[in-house]
Amino acid sequence: MKEDKRADYITWDEYFMGVAKMSALRSKDPNTQVGACIVSSDNKILSMGYNGLPIGCSDDDFPWVREGDDPLDVKYMYTAHSELNAILNYRGGSLDNSKMYVTLFPCNECAKAIIQAGIKTLVYESDKYGMTPATIASKRMLDAAGVRYYKYSKTGRKLEMDL
Repeated sequence: MKEDKRADYITWDEYFMGVAKMSALRSKDPNTQVGACIVSSDNKILSMGYNGLPIGCSDDDFPWVREGDDPLDVKYMYTAHSELNAILNYRGGSLDNSKMYVTLFPCNECAKAIIQAGIKTLVYESDKYGMTPATIASKRMLDAAGVRYYKYSKTGRKLEMDL
């Protein structure tokens, strides 16, 4: 007698956005934690990244504040975004025709890297900075380069893990 397969397994989008969200939990940033996951066209994970300092720069020696009088005392001068980290972490060759899952819509600088890397699809969870010049410019470039993007549709499914 043949047993039916399990019906409550997670979708590819749930799986890869879950990996991006799990990656975001590695970020030391006290305000915004962002994660990214790059996958191949046949649904294999190629790379992951989160926002943080470059390798060799101690998380204890650089600022994590968002605002200040001196730009050298603000985190933005030092942190790398999750999308760029995921692209730079990849060691396998070409990212042509891959898909990126990211928890926050990419800024204009990350959009440049996404386009140059050959990533063709972007799935994002949040677009909370959608009306900022950086995100508007990002969307203009992604559109011009033919990179498809869409908002992740939350399923409402709750997953719990003991780690």
